[in-house]
Amino acid sequence: MCYFAFMIRLSSLCCRAALLLSLLACRPYSLAQARSSVKASVSDPHSVGFDIERKPSRDGSRYWLATYSDQGKTATFIIEIALPARMESEATGRIRISSGRGAFTAVPGSDASTMLVALKKALEAKHLPARVQRESRLPFEYVILGEHNSLAQDGGFSDKPAGNWTAMKIFFGDGADESEVFLNFNPVSQKAQFSEKDVDYGDAVLAKLATVL
Repeated sequence: MCYFAFMIRLSSLCCRAALLLSLLACRPYSLAQARSSVKASVSDPHSVGFDIERKPSRDGSRYWLATYSDQGKTATFIIEIALPARMESEATGRIRISSGRGAFTAVPGSDASTMLVALKKALEAKHLPARVQRESRLPFEYVILGEHNSLAQDGGFSDKPAGNWTAMKIFFGDGADESEVFLNFNPVSQKAQFSEKDVDYGDAVLAKLATVL
């Protein structure tokens, strides 16, 4: 994607994020590097929680080793979030929108069978992906919807009281093939979660994630 096309895409993401905010007022790692004791996940009926562990970065991007364990099966993958670009909202002139690019990277030996079942339920997908073509890396674009938030009991986020959660929406694909899901994370408690954005995206998001988890 050329620089001009990327800036158009970035501007579009920022506009959508500003509207949502106003309404709401590749690195190789082995499975052995996953933590041996996986902590309880942050989940709710429409979210699947998992653990994250910060990894060193040499380019300013944030890298986490993510793990989800259930029934003796452990899914392991890398989350990469590049430094965001900040743009002033054209709609309000006040809200500053953070957006950028990221990727999920596959880890050899990962077993995501139980995580995919949990994601199917949380995202209200109709089918588990069949004949999955594994990929080494799954890129996405993102907008940050809130920072320094606390996680409410109903699964929502609030800046009162302040907390350590960052709420983020990520986009796979483009145009008619675009699908969306929330990716929220707390680097202090080392927790993260995938949360449903829209039931219509369930199968598409699940199919994308199945390629790298």
